[in-house]
Amino acid sequence: MPDQELVDRVATSTGLPPPVAARVVEDVVAYYREPVADYVRRRHAHLQVYGGRNDEIYAQLAAEVGERVFAGPALTQRQLRRIIYG
Repeated sequence: MPDQELVDRVATSTGLPPPVAARVVEDVVAYYREPVADYVRRRHAHLQVYGGRNDEIYAQLAAEVGERVFAGPALTQRQLRRIIYG
């Protein structure tokens, strides 16, 4: 279930009915949930299919990864405590 506050905001700002806004939010979140390693492998294969050379592909991937939002890693309780308390 997507974040209701986000669904409400999307519905209000776009005029979409709430069920449609919820589906849009779910699709976008799923798109950005892809781990960085999976994204890099997928994009590399895609760019190679269209004749990209590795040196060009690596430069493009570096730029794309720098601009794209990725899901954060899973954190242990210890890591969470260190973030909070230092």
